This record gives sequence, structure tokens and C-alpha cells, in this order.
Amino acid sequence: MRKIDIFDTTLRDGEQSAGINLNTAEKLEIAKQLERFGVDVMEAGFPAASPGDLDAVRQIASTIKHSSVTGLARSVKSDIDAAWEALKVAECPRLHVFIATSPIHMTYKLKQTPEQVVETAVESIKYAKQFFPIVQWSAEDAFRSDPAFLAHIVEQAIKAGASVINLPDTVGYATPHEYGAMFKYMKENVPNVEQVKLSSHCHNDLGMAVANTLAAIENGADQVEGTINGIGERAGNAALEEVGVALYTRKDAYNVETNLTLNEIKRTSQLVSQLTGMVIQANKAVVGKNAFAHESGIHQDGVLKEPTTYEIITPELIGETSNNLVLGKHSGRHAFHERAKEMGFLLDKEALNEAFKEFKQLADRKKEITKEDLWTILTHQQLKAEETAIYELESIQVQYGTEHIPTATVQVKIPEGTVVEDACTGAGSVEAIFNALERIVDGKVNLLDYRVSSIGKGRDALGEAVVNLTFNHTEELTGRGTAQDVLEASAKAYLNAINRSLLQKQMEELVKSSV
Repeated sequence: MRKIDIFDTTLRDGEQSAGINLNTAEKLEIAKQLERFGVDVMEAGFPAASPGDLDAVRQIASTIKHSSVTGLARSVKSDIDAAWEALKVAECPRLHVFIATSPIHMTYKLKQTPEQVVETAVESIKYAKQFFPIVQWSAEDAFRSDPAFLAHIVEQAIKAGASVINLPDTVGYATPHEYGAMFKYMKENVPNVEQVKLSSHCHNDLGMAVANTLAAIENGADQVEGTINGIGERAGNAALEEVGVALYTRKDAYNVETNLTLNEIKRTSQLVSQLTGMVIQANKAVVGKNAFAHESGIHQDGVLKEPTTYEIITPELIGETSNNLVLGKHSGRHAFHERAKEMGFLLDKEALNEAFKEFKQLADRKKEITKEDLWTILTHQQLKAEETAIYELESIQVQYGTEHIPTATVQVKIPEGTVVEDACTGAGSVEAIFNALERIVDGKVNLLDYRVSSIGKGRDALGEAVVNLTFNHTEELTGRGTAQDVLEASAKAYLNAINRSLLQKQMEELVKSSV
């Protein structure tokens, strides 16, 4: 069967989703999981965007060994230089360079003639080939480009040295028939097209990103691009887990294969959701919590008699397992460490001991410890080992009554190492907590969004809080916190966002001082 390369852009296009701001440690965790998932190429970021992005791409490139790591660059020498600085440590450095080719983009954004765009594309590819053995060239807004001009610039890009040609539906405008026809046209009208792989990159503005991606494969695409959970600009990108499962389930229709390890889908999806703060809709294909739920009596009866009556894929295929008790309060340290290894966590001794301590504390309060609970604890420790906490929550106390004004008292360890206490009121308990914390942290906080959800099921489930805020007029940041009490989780999420803002500022100042 024909092999389809999977190009993941969760860490670049996915991170461009409104409200997402991943730090380097979080990007590394996602990158390592994408490697386990089996993606052929992962786009780690846009190195020229900021010193922080360049550093994150460099660290990912030096860590990942079994997937090819790439970075995005405009058709500008300084962008390509920044990408090489970040990616030269990679096992197989590759570059993703792009320029717009549609009339509307060339006229109003680039302010260049078609001839100038061709010249710029060719020059950037030739320059990049001095450093990178593999150069992928993208025609931004390819679908809305003139087909004859697109074929011409693709031909010139191949002559200049491009190894992969990406033809994006940048604004999600195409229908499957139209998008597939564009690939067929390139196959028939670009003389040297057999020298390269054609790649698809679809956005989901009209809800057709996955369908368009599959149409591209049917018409000759050898690589497909997308993100985990379909996150990305505006309405997002093609969801790679959906593409992977569709190609597996309908091998009879597509007759292609991928390197994806499908039973890593659930874990990959959960990790991306947790670290980005982007909740997965319940009815989302493949990974939504209702994907394998059957409410109708007729459906339930059919599935009990024969699962394939209403299930075309099994939960086990994507790594979905039941939430049965996996460990209890009497479980020992060795059993806990072995289970962590089974779940794919490679923590050092100190982090494992901290995770075990957190597990025992939870086991004393919670009737059943589920895999989701363990996954949350281990992920927290894995990230904690790579992050520095500037403000740490020591304790929280809330007084609330329907006839009284909510009051929160918090104790926080501040950067100097001392513990300070403050109290404040609010319209509700959460506002009182946030008001008290704002009096302790040194700066102006503007809360943009706040939400809580449960991890697992039951009244004793862990609670997860996510906040979006700006601190001292910085860009929007996301903070997360988990605890059995949602008020404690909320306080942790608030301080997590503040810490991320301060650490980001420290990194920027460090880079400036080293220049």
C-alpha cells in the first residue's frame, strides 16, 4: 500500500489558537508524545517569531530522534537563519518555508507581482538548501490561487530544490471535490511533480478539513498536515486522529497506510487538551467522551449482541480503557513506579517519589483512583520537574454563606521565600480568592476567562481549573490547576498563569542580555 506521511503542526499552527500559550516544558512533553504517536514530521514552531519560540524549537530538535523536526519560515533570509539556528541540532533538519500565491494575498498583503513572488520563492528555497537537506515549500492560500500560475510556481520551486510541495486550503474554503481536483491538476500539469511529495494542509472554517484531506490523498497527496484535536487558527485544522482512524478503518477505500500508533490517540488527545486548556467537545469524532456512548435502547441492544452493529471502531483501537480501579491506598511504591512505566512516564527518582506522595494523599481522600487520576498526577510531576514556581500556594480558606459576603484567606510563598497571607472579599468564592491573590502578586491582573471541569467521574473526582488572563499588560496566558476541591484548583490555576508570565519575561530579558 502507498505510504502517507503524517505532518503534525500542533506545536505551531495549533498553538496559534486564541488563548493557547505553551511554555517550553509543555511543548517538549507534547513533542515526546507525538513521537510515541508515530508522526513522521512535527512542526515545532516558528523560530523567528520570538527568542522563546526559537529556544523551544531547538530543545525539541535536540530531543526528538524518531520523528523529523521542522520549523516555519517566511521567504525571508532572517527567518531561514533563525530556523537553522534552532534546527541544526536535529537528526535530520528540515525547513518549512512559505509565500502566498493567491491574487488577493499577492495584491493586498505582499504587494508583489506574480513574477516577483516566483522570484522570491525560488531565492528563498535556494538559500535554504545551503543549510537544510529537506526543504518543504508551501503556497499559502493555494486553493484560491490561479491554477495555471500555481502550477508554474510549483514547477519553479521544485527546480530550486524543494523536496515537498504543500498546497494549503488556508481559509477553509474548498469542497472535497474541488480540493482533490487541485492535486489532480498539479499531477497532470507540473512536468517535474514526480520529483516531490505533495502535501495537504486544510483548515476547518466550513467543517470540511478532514474530508478535504482525504480527498487530497485520493488525488495523489503523499503527506497530510493537521493537529491533534483539530486545534488551530479560527475553526482549527484537520484533526489528525480522525484522519488516521479513517485511513485505518477504510483501508478498502483508500488503500494507504501510515506510521501512526493508533492506540496512542487517546493519551495524545488528553495531553494536548490538558496542556492547551482546549476542552474536547463531547460529540467529537474518535476522541469525544460520547464517541463510544450509546443512549438509544435499540443501539444498546445491538451493541450488546454484536458491537459492530453500531461501532465501526473499537475503544481499544485508540487506547481508550475503562476507569476501573488501578491502584489503591494500600498499593506500594514499587507497584506505583511500575504502573508509571507502563503508562509511558519516565520520571527521575525524585519526581517519582513526589508523584507517589501525591498519589497516597489522594488515595486517602478518594474511594477509587482511576487511570485518569494517575495520568494527571504523573503529568503534573513531569512538568513540575522542568518548571520553576515563583509563587506557590501554601493554603487557602474560604468563608461563604448565602447571607454573608464571601471571604477568602490565602497563604502564598513569594519569590523571596517567605510566606505571606492576605484576605479579600468578592461577589463569590472564586472572585474572593482571585482578589486576595492579586493583592499578593506584584502586578495588575486582568482575568479574561475561567472554567472548571472534572477529571473522571463521580462526586469525588479531581477538579481541573483553567484561567486565561493578562499580567501587567502582557499577552494572554493560560494557567491550569488540579485538586479535589475546585476552589483550590482555581487558586493553583491563577498562580500558574502568573508564574508562566514571569518566567516568560525572565527568559526574554535573559536573551536580550546575551545579545
